[in-house]
Amino acid sequence: MVWVAVLLAVLGAFCLALGAQKQGSAVKADTGGLALSSNGFLRLLRNPRWVLGLLLLCLGMGMNAVALVSAPLTVVQPIGAIALVITTVVNARDQDITINRATMVSIAACVTGSALFVLLAVNVTQENHHVSQEDELTIVLLLALAVGVFGTLAVMFRHRMSAFVYILGAGVLFGFVAVLTRIIGKHLLDPNGLALLNVQWYSVVAIAAAGGLGSWFVQSAYSGGPPDLVIAGLTVIDPIVGIAIGIVILGELRPDVHAVMAIAMATAASLAIVGVIALSRHHPEVTKRRKDARKAAGRASH
Repeated sequence: MVWVAVLLAVLGAFCLALGAQKQGSAVKADTGGLALSSNGFLRLLRNPRWVLGLLLLCLGMGMNAVALVSAPLTVVQPIGAIALVITTVVNARDQDITINRATMVSIAACVTGSALFVLLAVNVTQENHHVSQEDELTIVLLLALAVGVFGTLAVMFRHRMSAFVYILGAGVLFGFVAVLTRIIGKHLLDPNGLALLNVQWYSVVAIAAAGGLGSWFVQSAYSGGPPDLVIAGLTVIDPIVGIAIGIVILGELRPDVHAVMAIAMATAASLAIVGVIALSRHHPEVTKRRKDARKAAGRASH
């Protein structure tokens, strides 16, 4: 069963990579690299390339979800990080750009940091089979705060937000969504037989709000940066946030963990996030846009 999970994780990584590339190119073609508008989003719903990308992303996430159920997290989660490598190669060929050294180092930091974080986390965490209503409400309230903060930023700085801020927001929001999805799944499978009656309405509302805003952030990130950056956010920031919630709020940290392990996890997470930041600054597509913007500003001043 483990090998089936590995195969699904690899296929899921390819689907995520190709889906991100197709959606990214469709958004860029529609917006010309400008901020995504509501009318632009409605046009994307009629764009066959964007819809194909959406289907591939959904298929990839579905495969990854099945893989996570079928095999240990230590086996599956690091495999998902290869989607970042695949996306970078596919996007470089599609855009006819050369991957520079800074981008390769950034990707290496993302993959290494996230893989180490997951491997360390699995050794210090334990499954929490019962999530109290207080803990679930705490997660929902924190998610509401995150939605409020990132939503406000999106409204106030809509035309000035960088692609990194968009993808940071999406990664944080989808990390919360993953945790709440797992909690709702446990409610549905509860042996008390109540199924849907176990599910709290505010958790469903929170998932819908966070999923909607997170999806908007992903599409906005496509218009302002390369698809590799989007995948970096979803495969690096998302699991880090999810595991952190499990440790801090759900009490999934084992009682015999040494402080050195906590420092090592923080270091691994920092390495992965620094990799995402570096990718958002030094990716050849990002630097090209920056140069083009400076040239356009220079021509306008003359």
